[in-house]
Amino acid sequence: MKTCTRCDGTGFINTHQIPQDVMIKLKKLDYFVAGVLTWIREHGEDYDVRICDCCGNGRYWYGVPGEHYNTEDPQGYHGPYAYNGGMCECH
Repeated sequence: MKTCTRCDGTGFINTHQIPQDVMIKLKKLDYFVAGVLTWIREHGEDYDVRICDCCGNGRYWYGVPGEHYNTEDPQGYHGPYAYNGGMCECH
């Protein structure tokens, strides 16, 4: 397994645009991913926070958010990174 360096393992990019007090609350929750997705649905028109385009396609993840090369997200020419020689963007 490799932690995504594009999103720092969160599964999202541009999280710096989420207000700091909201991020602090979200990081304390067991449902961080669901919380950020809810925030995006509620505020997405005004911000550029989205699912990491290295961990997924911007709409969903290839495997576990913020991780690469696990069983759901294999490295190789037949996995989700076949377009890039089998490697994730941040490899």
